[in-house]
Amino acid sequence: MKHVAMVYDPAQSQHILRDDHVFRPHRLQLTYELLDDYGAFDGSRLITPRIADESDIVTFHTPEYIDLVRDLSRGKERLDAPSHNISEYGDNPPYEGMYEAAALVVGASLTAADLVTGGDIDVAFNISGGLHHAGPNRASGFCIFNDAVIAIMSLLERGLRIAYVDIDAHHGDGVQRAFYDSDRVLTISLHESGRYLFPGTGDTTEIGNGEGKGYSVNIPFFPNTDDETYLWAFREIVPPLVKKFDPDVLVTQLGCDSHYLDPLTDISLTTAGYTEVIKEFRNLSPKWMAIGGGGYDMEAVVRLWTLAYGAMLDRDWPNEIPDAYRERYGIKRLRDTAQPTITDEMRAGALHFAKQRVSEVKRAIFPIHKLKLV
Repeated sequence: MKHVAMVYDPAQSQHILRDDHVFRPHRLQLTYELLDDYGAFDGSRLITPRIADESDIVTFHTPEYIDLVRDLSRGKERLDAPSHNISEYGDNPPYEGMYEAAALVVGASLTAADLVTGGDIDVAFNISGGLHHAGPNRASGFCIFNDAVIAIMSLLERGLRIAYVDIDAHHGDGVQRAFYDSDRVLTISLHESGRYLFPGTGDTTEIGNGEGKGYSVNIPFFPNTDDETYLWAFREIVPPLVKKFDPDVLVTQLGCDSHYLDPLTDISLTTAGYTEVIKEFRNLSPKWMAIGGGGYDMEAVVRLWTLAYGAMLDRDWPNEIPDAYRERYGIKRLRDTAQPTITDEMRAGALHFAKQRVSEVKRAIFPIHKLKLV
């Protein structure tokens, strides 16, 4: 039986990027409440995160960028903010308290990393994390500080090997870029093809440089990819590579925007398909650090992360939402009650695209790791 912990503090869900912004941290509080109503913390630990110090953040981000974020957080006008991709009406708006909010996300991921390496915890989940787009001196895709990179770097400092698997519908470009030259971090991203979705990267030809050649892996999907095709591609690539790499810690980014109800993306996973992916992770490493990610249909996010934490605990929550929660928020069922509308032609096109991409990955990556092309 695995020992599991959730890293969470209500402060992680209190900030607002902008009144009309699609990224709403309140989803974290709703997830916590549903898990609590299911009794999830009777059989697992609930850990309060620490706030990251600047000395933590500067391991990846530049001092100049950190100072900029701090100034904007305090309401100071900075004319150079747009050059760092921060602007009032863009994806990454400045807001009061943004530095503290971003530092808490980083601190929560560092707390999760400490838990899986420093005691009896086997699995730690920071639902606020997974802000995988941010660069050293640039915000991107609603991400100010890249908690995933900073947490992985903290694990590398301990001499550990890390496998990072990202199932957000958007390519994990910031994490890939940070470790593109390293053979100590295996990054695998499964995402909607950059031909159709931000950030426009993540092609199968992006395989790493130098010592890192073969350690950056990308599986792009065609719009309307369903559970069956997604799971087939996942199982063809992820388990063989991760098991061969044999990481000390598996880090997974569990973005929920691959769900068919998400308003920003076109992957068509259901709660059933998403949960099957999470179950696959349980067998890939004895130590597992999970972080959140995207997800812009509030109800879908809450249901998916509740199911994910259940899979980590090897518990199967009842489909009926607990009475008190249902009365507060109106959500009636944990699992999907409908299916995505996908025609046979769309399904065949997505499968053909996936087969081509899987073949490309195997030809480029598997020989480097001495895996057979089966």
